Amino acid sequence: MKTNFKNFMSLALDEAKLSAIRGEVPVGAIIVNSQDNMVIARSGNKVEELKDPTAHAEILVIREATRLLGTRIQSCDLYVTLEPCSMCASAASLARIRRLYYGAYDIKSGGVDHGARIFNHSNCHHKPEVYGGIKEETSRQLLKKFFANRR
Repeated sequence: MKTNFKNFMSLALDEAKLSAIRGEVPVGAIIVNSQDNMVIARSGNKVEELKDPTAHAEILVIREATRLLGTRIQSCDLYVTLEPCSMCASAASLARIRRLYYGAYDIKSGGVDHGARIFNHSNCHHKPEVYGGIKEETSRQLLKKFFANRR
C-alpha cells in the first residue's frame, strides 16, 4: 500500500505535538525516501532542549538523513508542519531535497513562499518542488494553541 503525502504530513504533525509537550515550538518534520516510501528521519524542534538555535525540526531530519544516506539526498522528500525559515530552506536546497511539503504558511518568518523566498534567488543552485498548505489548518491551530497557552 502506497502512503500519500497527507499520511506523511500526519507523521510530521505527531512530531510537532511531541515538541509542544516538551515546551518547544510545535514544528515537526520527516524525511521520506521517495523510491520506497520509507521514513528515513523524523523529529520535532529541539531548540530549547539542545540549547541550539539551529535545532529546527528540518535541520535535525536533514542531518540524520544525510548521515545515513550521504550529503545529497535528492531521492528524498521533506514534510514539515510549518513553512521553513530561510535557514531551513537553504539547508533543503543544499541537501538537494527532491520535494518539500509543508503545512501552515509563515508570513512573518517563512523563507519559501514568504520573506526571503530562498528558492527564487539566482544563487540558489537547487530548487525542490514545493507544495504548501498540506493539512494547513491543523498545523496552524497547533501553533496558535501553543502560543496562546504561553501568554
